[in-house]
Amino acid sequence: MTELSARRCVPCEGGIAPLSRAAAQEVLQRLDENWQLAVDAQSIQREFRFKDFLRTMSFVNALAHVANIEDHHPDLEVGYNYCRVRFTTHAIHGLSENDFICAAKIDQLPLA
Repeated sequence: MTELSARRCVPCEGGIAPLSRAAAQEVLQRLDENWQLAVDAQSIQREFRFKDFLRTMSFVNALAHVANIEDHHPDLEVGYNYCRVRFTTHAIHGLSENDFICAAKIDQLPLA
């Protein structure tokens, strides 16, 4: 199967089932080990840490650019030196392949 970061998100307007816990855990293995599956298996999340606010905001802006290109947007929690990223597919109330594609793309952003 093609590497996740090389794939593109497919619009999701609902009407499909979210990934099962087992399927989500399988795809999760292809991401950086810091991504975690939520207890309810409806989202994945990761926290990124930075040296200062400028680096945090630079990362957030790069992440926003990726999200807009893919038209798949995470929930973010941002502070002085951290950004918590949570992906879920709202239209299906759970995880889709889009969430993992975007997470893989975010993993490629520079963290300096």
